[in-house]
Amino acid sequence: MLKIWGRTNSINVQKVMWAVGELNLPHERIDAGMQFGVVNEPWYRAMNPNARVPTIDDDGFVLWESNAIVRYLARKYGAGGLMPASLERCADADRWMDWSTTTMAPLMTPLFWGHIRTPPEKRDAAALEQARQQMEAVMQILDAWLASRHYIAGNELSIGDIPAGCFVQRWHALPIPHGVHTHVAAWYERLCQRPAFRAHVMLPLS
Repeated sequence: MLKIWGRTNSINVQKVMWAVGELNLPHERIDAGMQFGVVNEPWYRAMNPNARVPTIDDDGFVLWESNAIVRYLARKYGAGGLMPASLERCADADRWMDWSTTTMAPLMTPLFWGHIRTPPEKRDAAALEQARQQMEAVMQILDAWLASRHYIAGNELSIGDIPAGCFVQRWHALPIPHGVHTHVAAWYERLCQRPAFRAHVMLPLS
């Protein structure tokens, strides 16, 4: 059976769990990271030398890095579905997965930590506002892309939606002003109708 180490409030674990839910895979998730510990145990570091989550063991095949895990599970269990069949759609999905990591994550990480995991008296308000404004510009890029399609790589959900969807969920949940991004809002509403997204991503921020 597929084993997944990671805590439910980790955005990288949420990516994997959303994919697992979409693929309807039998699995066992084991709490790890932060208050749960585990990641610094020698046996865990032997699997993942970064001492981070998530890590999976799929019948003896161990893998870490959330985007790599999502791609692997989709290729193995969701070919032609979550993993698009066409080379072009795969490339689109891959591109936006990478874009989410290189462009959204550097802004969303300080926003999340600043507003959710930092006491109010220790927050850098100027830096948080700068990141918020930069994130608004990033959302405009995504909004323009989604103007002509229902999902990131076409009209069906794919791996390309997973990282961006997790970040946009956090963006909407943060207690900050949000601009109007009509096409992102419609896409996000479609994601919110998916049981796996609701179960694994639409969780209280902590």
